[in-house]
Amino acid sequence: MSAVASPVNTQSAPVVDLVGIKARQRAAWSTGNYAIVGTTLQIVGENLCEALDLRSGAHVLDVAAGNGNATLAAARRWCNVTSTDYVSTLLDSGRERARAEGHTIEFQEADAEALPFADGSFDIVMSTFGVMFTPNQDLAASELARVCRPGGKIGLANWTPESFVGQIFKTIGKYIPPPSGVKSPALWGTRARLDELFGKTALEIRVANREFVFRYQSPAHLIEVFRTYYGPMTKAYAALDADRQGALTEDLLGLIAGRNRSGDRTLVLPSEYLEVVIERE
Repeated sequence: MSAVASPVNTQSAPVVDLVGIKARQRAAWSTGNYAIVGTTLQIVGENLCEALDLRSGAHVLDVAAGNGNATLAAARRWCNVTSTDYVSTLLDSGRERARAEGHTIEFQEADAEALPFADGSFDIVMSTFGVMFTPNQDLAASELARVCRPGGKIGLANWTPESFVGQIFKTIGKYIPPPSGVKSPALWGTRARLDELFGKTALEIRVANREFVFRYQSPAHLIEVFRTYYGPMTKAYAALDADRQGALTEDLLGLIAGRNRSGDRTLVLPSEYLEVVIERE
């Protein structure tokens, strides 16, 4: 009996255009003025610096730093800080804040997936709600580990999948589907994904569940601020017609209603995040 060859599957997995996705992300984060929202998160950077047990004189890199919350927190502890982001206007905002406080900080435009620094350049590498949004998660994690010296620390603050912010992106995804083939940013807020990303380069990974509390005048006020200044939401609304904009607003109001603990007309809404300290081998 002659053998019959099995049919060959000539179909390959679709190629993900990470460069194009990154360009669109960069455009989104450049829209509006993230600093208006970002500044309210300052306490997260302060708490992360305490979790990292920063010491004066340490060489610290803040990756995807936005307008510099963690950057400033490290500078207030007399560290030598380099602050990076791929949105130049956010770095400009960080420079203004540093100048107002009298800190000397190096600000440099840089891609989290291709950091322009030598191996082991920093004692501490950190990112608060920043590097988690990179499209190539494995490459970004590899870069964080590469520029952190052996025995140094990597500190992260990442929204969890079930957090308010995680659910905002899930809600937006009902109207504008996320790019195919790109992992959810909220996976950075899970221990399992952190083990995948850093397990080979870490001596120890410590995580703690924390909450940041959004405080606004009302649910409608939060949506107004985010729609005006938070780039991803600004772009989402701009891509929808009036009817679908209204539907998105109603869905967001429903999401907020189930989490608002104010008991009055204001908004007091906790959002879970994972505080991460990774000790490098």
